[in-house]
Amino acid sequence: MADVAVRRAERRDVSRLAELMHEYVVDFYRQPEPDQGAMEGLIETMLEGNEGIQLVAEADGDLVGFATIYFSFTSFTGGRIGIMNDLYVVEPHRGSGAAPALFEACRAECRTRGFVEMTWETASDNHRAQRFYEKVGGHRGDWLVYSIDP
Repeated sequence: MADVAVRRAERRDVSRLAELMHEYVVDFYRQPEPDQGAMEGLIETMLEGNEGIQLVAEADGDLVGFATIYFSFTSFTGGRIGIMNDLYVVEPHRGSGAAPALFEACRAECRTRGFVEMTWETASDNHRAQRFYEKVGGHRGDWLVYSIDP
C-alpha cells in the first residue's frame, strides 16, 4: 500500500472530494442523496477556510480520504473549538494509516489555531470508528446528541 500524505484540500480536489463525500453520506452512512449544489457550496466554504477546513489523504496521486473541521466556540470557557464532523477513508485504504494521519492533522490544525478542544461524534453502530477513537486517546462524552428539522 502506498504512503499516505495529508494536506489541506485545494481547488483541484473539488471533483474527487465531492465523490468521496457522496460515498461517505450515501454508501457508508446510508443517508439520502444530498443536494449536489449544497455539497459544492459546502466544499467552497471549506476552501475559503473561514468557517472550517477540509483535509484530504492522498496516495498514489488519488484522494483516498477526507476530514472536515468546523470552527465554533464553547460556552464553558469562551474558547474556540474544532468540530471534526467527518473522517472518512475509502475501504481499500482502511488500516493503511490514512485515518490516523487525518485525525492527527485535524488535531494539529486545532492546536495551531489555539483551540481549546476538538470534538467529534460517530454513529452508535460504527464500532470500528469507536475503537479507533479510543485508541488515539479520545474519550466518550456524557452528552447525548439530538437533532430536529427546522
